Amino acid sequence: MIRTGIGIDVHRFTPGVQMWVAGLHFPDEQLGLAGHSDGDVVCHAICDALLSAARLGDMGSNYGTSEPEWAGASGIAFLAETRRRLETAGWRIVNVAVQLIGDRPRMAAYRAEAEALLATTLGADVGLSATTTDHLGFTGRGEGLAAIATALVEQA
Repeated sequence: MIRTGIGIDVHRFTPGVQMWVAGLHFPDEQLGLAGHSDGDVVCHAICDALLSAARLGDMGSNYGTSEPEWAGASGIAFLAETRRRLETAGWRIVNVAVQLIGDRPRMAAYRAEAEALLATTLGADVGLSATTTDHLGFTGRGEGLAAIATALVEQA
């Protein structure tokens, strides 16, 4: 059996936190992403897509803000645990595609590094793309970032 899933995540920019996107740290960014964890929209969207495909719920039902062990957790930690949960439930990740939406950080120079990190963590091919919204909406106004992911899983 093969299944697909989709995931979307959004976080607002906030001062005083570090910027993490696609598992990578961007120390030169003035603002980070607000959240119970590191706010990594790329990793969170991927987790939601994978959990959706395997019918295992979503980020909120698996890693809720009421669970203190996930406070401040990295997006990579969420991906690794999501992979473990899928494999335990009898699923194998085939591939993931994810698109980052926002004006910064600029991802072009980091795409290959991010794809390699995400793919190694998930044990599957990962494609990352990025786009802007031409100054429209909250991402265009520089208020935050969004990401949309799709995932394909198969029974192991």
